[in-house]
Amino acid sequence: MASESKQDLRRRFRQERRRAHCAAADAISRSAAAVLPPLLRPGRHLGMYWPIGAEPDLRALAQNGATGELALPAVVAGHLLYRAWRPGEALVPDACRIPAPAGAAALKPDELSLLLVPALALDQHGIRLGSGGGWYDRLRADPAWRAIPALAVLPAACITRDLPRDPWDVPFDGWLDERGLHWLQAV
Repeated sequence: MASESKQDLRRRFRQERRRAHCAAADAISRSAAAVLPPLLRPGRHLGMYWPIGAEPDLRALAQNGATGELALPAVVAGHLLYRAWRPGEALVPDACRIPAPAGAAALKPDELSLLLVPALALDQHGIRLGSGGGWYDRLRADPAWRAIPALAVLPAACITRDLPRDPWDVPFDGWLDERGLHWLQAV
């Protein structure tokens, strides 16, 4: 794997995630509904994402209300930020053309309990392989955002031993897959 470029790894794990998607999608959503509520602090938001492609779809969490306040990311003026969101509220494409809340104020890090971030792959050190924009790494380079626990969301088939690590990669605290929640260290 060390000889594969990130571009080749993205291609490989995008295919792997697509293959695993049908079998894992509902189980990941059920797993999230079971394990996340105790991790969320009252009055704080759960940072979710709007699924694209074969990313695990956790929007059902918004319907059951067990996760409390929700937030979605938006890329605005070259920065990733989170905005409060409620099911049924209007969404508009952000700078990456992903549906995002419009007009709401950006949340501060201490207004979130947990971040859920889609991943193509994750290694045993918490290094995430994403789509290549670097948005989450830049956000989490800020110590205030790094202090918010962050979980990669992906099928178990996309967990791997090692991924290439760049100096700007910020390790994740664990992952959520169809088998449950996996912390890399105590939070």
